[in-house]
Amino acid sequence: MAAALEPDDAFLRPGRFIDSDHPAVVAFAERASRGAGQAVAKAVKLYYAVRDEILYDPYVAYDELDTYRASAVLARGRGYCVGKAALLAAAARAQGIAARIAFADVRNHLATPRLLALVDNGIFFYHGITELWLGGRWLKATPTFNLTLCEKLHIKPLEFDGSQDAILHPYDREGRRHMEYVRQHGSYADVPVEMVMKIMRECHPRLVALKAGARGDFTRESEALG
Repeated sequence: MAAALEPDDAFLRPGRFIDSDHPAVVAFAERASRGAGQAVAKAVKLYYAVRDEILYDPYVAYDELDTYRASAVLARGRGYCVGKAALLAAAARAQGIAARIAFADVRNHLATPRLLALVDNGIFFYHGITELWLGGRWLKATPTFNLTLCEKLHIKPLEFDGSQDAILHPYDREGRRHMEYVRQHGSYADVPVEMVMKIMRECHPRLVALKAGARGDFTRESEALG
């Protein structure tokens, strides 16, 4: 098998949304990776920091640019899958690890009833995934669901050890269907925000149409299922 090519510099440079040079992102990456020497150890620490310190929230303003910007997600302390994936990519780049963002359509069998009612057929279009260059290859890392949310929804928390892909579990702790990958949409050096916004408007109009006062609190919504 031919050796994998080294990643392009575009996956190390700051982007418009993967803004790895933002002072807050740099400070976050330094703190989260403190004590880790090698790239793999740094990546693992960054993964868990983004996964658990940034709460998953699907009730975001999909028509606002900051929803997709790493530094804004960090400042807010919550975000949906694309924003969290952008933050992990930005933190990795800030520590010298090549990173990019990828997308896939997924069918989520275990969302809250309200969220499922807002999403046709349970398919979430353009789910965000981080890809990190580790050990001479791209690995997928999915920091979407924070540990406390997983506990509320009885989902296995997704672990990442820097040696293999971390993609969402097909089944929950009770053996029920959880996440099904429907199709892949490729990888990008930065969030293709215009395209993602267009897809969200077309595929999830009811979710996008929610106004600030009507979005609700996904964490509390999940607690009601416990």
